[in-house]
Amino acid sequence: MHTDVLIVGAGPTGLVLACDLARRGVRFRLLEQAPGLFPGSRGKGLQPRTQEVFDDLGVIGAVRACGSPYPPMRSWQGAEPGPEWDLMERRPAEDGVPYPEAWMLPQWRTQEILHARLLELGGSVEFGTGVLAVRQDADGVEVDTTAGTATATYLVAADGGRSTVRRAVGIPMAGETVDPKAALIADVRIEGLSRDHWHVWQHAPGGAALLCPLPGGTARDFQLFAQYDEGEPDTSAEGVRRTVAERTPLPASAVLEVRWASGFRPRAALADRFRSGRVFLAGDAAHVHSPAGGQGLNTSIQDAYNLGWKLGRVLRDGAPADLLDSYEPERLPVAADVLEMSTSLHRAGTIGPSAKRGRHTEQLGVGYRGGPLSEERRSGLGEDDLQAGDRAPDAACTAADGTGQRLFDVLRGPHATLVVAGTALPVPAGLPADVRTARVPEGWGEGYLLVRPDGYIGLATADAADLGPYLAALGAA
Repeated sequence: MHTDVLIVGAGPTGLVLACDLARRGVRFRLLEQAPGLFPGSRGKGLQPRTQEVFDDLGVIGAVRACGSPYPPMRSWQGAEPGPEWDLMERRPAEDGVPYPEAWMLPQWRTQEILHARLLELGGSVEFGTGVLAVRQDADGVEVDTTAGTATATYLVAADGGRSTVRRAVGIPMAGETVDPKAALIADVRIEGLSRDHWHVWQHAPGGAALLCPLPGGTARDFQLFAQYDEGEPDTSAEGVRRTVAERTPLPASAVLEVRWASGFRPRAALADRFRSGRVFLAGDAAHVHSPAGGQGLNTSIQDAYNLGWKLGRVLRDGAPADLLDSYEPERLPVAADVLEMSTSLHRAGTIGPSAKRGRHTEQLGVGYRGGPLSEERRSGLGEDDLQAGDRAPDAACTAADGTGQRLFDVLRGPHATLVVAGTALPVPAGLPADVRTARVPEGWGEGYLLVRPDGYIGLATADAADLGPYLAALGAA
């Protein structure tokens, strides 16, 4: 059966892309080699920008209900408590930033929430279906799977760092080992440990050990992270219990259950290209990060969010196919920059009060200034002024019906939004039906700012005549 988009991999990247395509009415199939959703907590930190994406996709309520703020850190010397500190910079919600801090939610729960949303939107995942071979030509893509042959107009590889699709289309990925020491990550159920802190044994025998209380499950759920000065981690249940007993004052019997465990060596890698013909790479298939700074899952979700609306515009709204040419030049530089940051954070190696995560990791400053879809046509702007390519911040606004609203409420959905900034300009007449409007009286300068469906400012101009050609390029004319 032919479909518009074939997505390989039902991790956070593939699920976000599938949800976005489903709400746009794009036909797709989502294939996952595993028999079910990923069971581990691995990517547990949702950055502020990712929470805004989840707001737009209609899952922020469940995300906030099931998650929690990051707890303060507590260092230990054996059974003796040491200093307490905050890993996260704490700050209240601001007018333009409704979700100012990273939010903790185990990856398995994030994926459950996204999967439930996908089912609500009429989509599904074809579990137990792996990719065997990929062929493409000028008309489409043909994929041999363990369940038969599938054809599609486009293929998106969201199948992880060892991507079968990436290798099949011959895109190299250059990388390096960030840390030669092996590490263990495991989801454990533990008794006898407070949930008030993220517990750190930095100088434990054999390597540092950290136990973080996890929301979204039971009151005894923790994530164990352990570094190994020598040797390889034993990921068996007994091996995990032994690691806890050797490095903390807890006995092995305190580990009631080992729900998931994985050993790895932190590495960083970036694909040479994010596209080959009709095949796109997204998430770990395109870039692999150290866990430091909580950037990998979040950058992956942004890939899907960037690509989803473009595929929808081309396949459903008549936008020219070259709109898709903007995906790689927008996302590859972002991934490279974030990769460099997460690698630097890891190599800094600090576990203590001087280690902080804040504005440099929250991804609100990620944008596309100078990119192929960013047209800034106003003059006299400063570096700190809101411009084309920037994320559109939340704000008090007046909607088209004259009511006062929050801008994010107007932006929510698959449409584009014209923000009329200032009080001097009129709202243009004759806009396409799928373009909403809002007036923001201050904070945005003066002009017409066209916010793309992914919440970034595409066009900023003082002349309403510029809107028509730009909207036509987005398939909205």
